[in-house]
Amino acid sequence: MVIAPHTVYIDHRSRSASITLYNPGATSVEVAISSIFAYPITDSAGQFALFTPDSLDPSMPSAADWIEAFPKRVLIAPLQRQTVRLLARPPQGLVDGEYWARLVISAKGGAAPATEADTTGISIGLTIEIRSIIPLTYRKGALKTGLSVSELRSTPAGDSLVVSARLVRQGTAAYIGTVKGTLLNPAGKAVAKFEEPIAVYYEVAPTFALGTAGLPPGSYRLQLDFLSERPDIAPELLLRAPPVRDSLEVRLP
Repeated sequence: MVIAPHTVYIDHRSRSASITLYNPGATSVEVAISSIFAYPITDSAGQFALFTPDSLDPSMPSAADWIEAFPKRVLIAPLQRQTVRLLARPPQGLVDGEYWARLVISAKGGAAPATEADTTGISIGLTIEIRSIIPLTYRKGALKTGLSVSELRSTPAGDSLVVSARLVRQGTAAYIGTVKGTLLNPAGKAVAKFEEPIAVYYEVAPTFALGTAGLPPGSYRLQLDFLSERPDIAPELLLRAPPVRDSLEVRLP
């Protein structure tokens, strides 16, 4: 199942959006759309994961209960598209802010054989269901975002540097952007780089890998730049924030 766009934004004035589902397969697919409240966090290893609270309290900026999909269930024939309209029904008196949900798109196709037929003519099949989860953001009022960066560290690991930092969102909306890492030699020349998308809803402590294979031992400067831009999201949908840079001296063994 191909889904577009992969990130949904809804403004309080329009209160609606849409996604397009495409079935590239050779069999019909049954699709169901639902919503949950969840947001990205990092685990103890610095890897991003999706956190879904066991229960919600009024302080959580959840839009999951008031986002409706039309249709909620649909059968999509091979090589066909289906537009799904998303309608927001926020509660009266909703205060200005940013509210989050995740759209869960479950696609159930035909049965795939799990075992060969036995001598009795009985065969066993396995119904395949694929779940895609995409973010949905609802915005009301004037919002701003920003990022605080601290505790920048690096650790050599084989032919890489493992880079970590503590990132805390500032302002009234999630920080969606890109982190660019650069390793500079003593002459100031960039000798290694990485670039990763970043999403900070509250606070995260991600890790990144910067390849150092073939670099001579010695001192270098590691530089991280955080920019509120993403090539996969339309510029008019992003909240802009001042660039943030942090750096430290590192030594390759």
